[in-house]
Amino acid sequence: MEQLSYEIEINAEPEKVWSVLWGGITYRQWTTAFTEGSFYEGVLEENNIIKFLDPKHNGMYSRVEKMIPNQEIKFLHLGEIYEGIEVAKEWGDATESYILEENDEGTLLKTVIKTPAEFKTFFEEKFPKALNIIKHLSENQL
Repeated sequence: MEQLSYEIEINAEPEKVWSVLWGGITYRQWTTAFTEGSFYEGVLEENNIIKFLDPKHNGMYSRVEKMIPNQEIKFLHLGEIYEGIEVAKEWGDATESYILEENDEGTLLKTVIKTPAEFKTFFEEKFPKALNIIKHLSENQL
């Protein structure tokens, strides 16, 4: 398991960054860095299952392990979805966390990902692009 972390300083309050991360329209915008047309289904509350999907209903499903609005959310990835069918995977503690820390400049957004080594290159290429989109959306939207 690889642990990857990325961070970016955003000139906006944590509530604004959080709304960009998880708002229906803005989520679709910043996740284009991974897959065009990405969206999620489910309610972001602890222990809920969330489905992260592309337009063909392929993706993955995860459980919300930790949820503190405007501060932190952590997902445990449980499996993949192929054409709407869930397939459990033995990924162990494959997690994805988003941590927002308020500071004098606005918000420091940190992401911490524990992933199988096979996904490392994908995340290293895509996550910095995603964070730059989040920064742009957070700083430039009303």
